[in-house]
Amino acid sequence: MSQQIGIPPVTNNSTSRRLATQWLVCPTGLPLIRRRCLSCTSAQYRAHGKFRVNANHKLLDVWLLALCVRCGETIKLTVLERVHVRTIDPSALTRFHDNDLELAAKMLADPRLLRRNGVTLDWDDAWTLRKTTAGVPEAEVIDTSVRFVQRIPIRLTRLLSVGLEVSRSEVQRLVADGSLSSTHRLTGKSSGDFSFTLRRQPVEEHCR
Repeated sequence: MSQQIGIPPVTNNSTSRRLATQWLVCPTGLPLIRRRCLSCTSAQYRAHGKFRVNANHKLLDVWLLALCVRCGETIKLTVLERVHVRTIDPSALTRFHDNDLELAAKMLADPRLLRRNGVTLDWDDAWTLRKTTAGVPEAEVIDTSVRFVQRIPIRLTRLLSVGLEVSRSEVQRLVADGSLSSTHRLTGKSSGDFSFTLRRQPVEEHCR
């Protein structure tokens, strides 16, 4: 789930070699929508960017459609309700009619729409990590800044596990012994930018 881009700078000081890297958290598609299905036991729906627009004289209703991942039952998430057509940006209305996928992503990123419809999002398989190449194995200290392209709540142990290419239990061990540190809490979920430092044990050189 991670991609590598570029080569970061390496700096020397009297005690250690430091490496500066950056991770970019990017969406790969629309997240799943969490809501219990009334027709089966599933609690997940998938949106495909399709909208439904209903006109009642000059008043419009707009819904974002989503299908149950198990039985295909359709739900409608209210985007606009009884809104006068003159108050809607014509370009936005065109995008609703054209089932614009980017607009659907924007709608799902709006916390007000989620609260209004009583749903939450599941981003587990809808993100990827683009990171600079850490191709200097002798670097003892790695400073990493993490940036989110959009609001994607992710468990930080999983994010760090993917980025560092270690198990989650190893991430927890590194945090516990102080090798992995940050001013940001490295537990629970987060969708905000942060940075962390990884300190690795220096490799001792032996003379033969």
